Amino acid sequence: MKLRFSFILGLALLAACSAPPPAVPGSESSTQIPSASPSPPPVTAAPAGSWLDWPIAPGDWVYRQDDRGSIALFGDAGGDALVTLRCDVQRDRVYLTRKSTQAASNFTLRSSAQLKSLAAVTTGGSLPYIAAEILPDDPILDALAYSRGRIALETDGELPVALPVWSEIGRIVEDCRK
Repeated sequence: MKLRFSFILGLALLAACSAPPPAVPGSESSTQIPSASPSPPPVTAAPAGSWLDWPIAPGDWVYRQDDRGSIALFGDAGGDALVTLRCDVQRDRVYLTRKSTQAASNFTLRSSAQLKSLAAVTTGGSLPYIAAEILPDDPILDALAYSRGRIALETDGELPVALPVWSEIGRIVEDCRK
């Protein structure tokens, strides 16, 4: 009797572990992340200590291709992206954007191997973003793609953010170097 109960309980637990069905892509705007499970609440105070100890921002990276090239978006599912990295093949440039309430600012990019400051300008779109232009052969792109677990983006007037290093960053770099 105990053996049957254990066997049935094991099957029930195994059935509960199945993955949810994949999300159906909707008609999101170009900076929206597809809906998925909810993320923890965002950090509202500036992180203290070394950037290597900052909590990773809530969200996921999403990769897409379009007529301009490709784009990696980072943010909460179902919302506007916090950070994007775009390969614009027609202009032969990589664009880094961040949601910001500032009109124009500077970016400081940190990876485990390199630090770089970039001038950023307002994108002029309906959403409040600032952007910086990076040449495809700039070593900072390799440093971001191969950083050890995280990168950080600091922006004047905004909370700094630590982002996870996922393959989407490397895919954008590869797309612009073809």
